[in-house]
Amino acid sequence: MFKSAESVERLITQLSRLPGIGRKSAGRLAFYLLKIPKEEALELAQAIQDIKEKVGFCAICNNISESDPCHICSDSERRNDVICVVEEAVDLAALDKAEGFGGRYHVLGGRISPLDGIGPDDLKIKELLARIDDKVKEVIIATNPNVEGEATALYLAKLLKPLGVKVTRIARGLPVGSDLEYADGVTLSRALEGRQEI
Repeated sequence: MFKSAESVERLITQLSRLPGIGRKSAGRLAFYLLKIPKEEALELAQAIQDIKEKVGFCAICNNISESDPCHICSDSERRNDVICVVEEAVDLAALDKAEGFGGRYHVLGGRISPLDGIGPDDLKIKELLARIDDKVKEVIIATNPNVEGEATALYLAKLLKPLGVKVTRIARGLPVGSDLEYADGVTLSRALEGRQEI
């Protein structure tokens, strides 16, 4: 049986720890890295080192950033009266690319998931509540439309409504370009619930 060099085995083991990367994929990546020029491999290593040394979390919204506060929290052009709550920084990036929202964000750092041992105290909920003042008129909850995301949204709404702020949930429904015949019943129900006048 073929046994790789110790350094290659160590790299395969480390790569296989990444989400969605099994041992076979990790092996392919390791052998790919062996083939590319040394400079390219070292650029990758430097990029990994840089994110571990330079990237942190914004003290206000918990977004990932190389500065504190992050570029969104320090942007004076953004609205202060609306906060959009997301599970992870990757969700914030996706929403901000859509360019339909000019307010502030708050990253929870996950969602309530008792099966995974994640409760409300494990998320940045206290920090969100501390941000609610008389300037904030609306909190948009943009957690994922799954069981944990829905539970998190309901929990947040229960905490936020007594503070006198309007609490809304992002609409869910059919993606643009899809066909009705291929949509599941839950998606169609949500699309009907979220209908708008034209």
